[in-house]
Amino acid sequence: MALHVSWAFVFGILGNVVSFLVSLAPLPTFYQIYKKRTSEGYQSIPYVVSLFSAMLWIYYALLKKDAMLLITINTFCVFIQTFYIVVYFYYGPKKEKLVTLKLILLFNVFGFGVIFFSTFFLKNPLIRLQILGYICMGFALCVFVAPLGILRKVIKTKSVEYMPFTLSVFLTLGAVMWFFYGLLLKDMNIAVPNVLGFIFGILQMILYAIYKNYPMKMVEDPKLQLSAQQVVVDVVKLGSKTVSLEVNAVGPNPNNGDGTGEAQNIKTNNTADASNKV
Repeated sequence: MALHVSWAFVFGILGNVVSFLVSLAPLPTFYQIYKKRTSEGYQSIPYVVSLFSAMLWIYYALLKKDAMLLITINTFCVFIQTFYIVVYFYYGPKKEKLVTLKLILLFNVFGFGVIFFSTFFLKNPLIRLQILGYICMGFALCVFVAPLGILRKVIKTKSVEYMPFTLSVFLTLGAVMWFFYGLLLKDMNIAVPNVLGFIFGILQMILYAIYKNYPMKMVEDPKLQLSAQQVVVDVVKLGSKTVSLEVNAVGPNPNNGDGTGEAQNIKTNNTADASNKV
């Protein structure tokens, strides 16, 4: 048992390191927002959802009482995602500020509030933890399904410019670390979602190997398109983490008339999901 706990600690530390790096991935994007003094062309939903995911996993870890490494990474994620949202809100146009505010009220205030008050006052602590674990696992699975959108776009365009290889590697590594962390703690709520994260991570790297030598092909539709993109667990992490679920309106950057804004936006949202995974 002690051996399992020690190995769980090792994988938890490694998961923290990987998820920490993934959470910092959007920093170059926000540096550009700072330089241009506008967040127009980007979406706030990946960061709002990542914040919601981190809040859920902190709540779960506090009730579980033996998952301190979930608390550490998700506490950092709460801080960094809040920073991203504040910067986005400060530089965003009025319409986007209103959208961001509605998302925060929906996910982080109303959504988390309903989950908290519907579980915290349950008399049986085991049932409370079980219900909350199912909620966290379900949300994490939704986050890991989100990359289907970018996989479809890569196949359609035969271009990997929308899918940075380094980010795919780190997301896959994070899924592996958090899977073994959950497995050694015998917590399937942590382990199971990361199986899906690992599978999608491998698929992304396979597609990268297939299409990396193809010439870049931009999508010629100037209209807004809906693209599912990931925010990692990480959530955290986890399935955290990471971590992230997002449906983003993707279109050409109004500050860039050559169409590269679309690619930039998709890359940005891809990095944010990661921060939604563990």
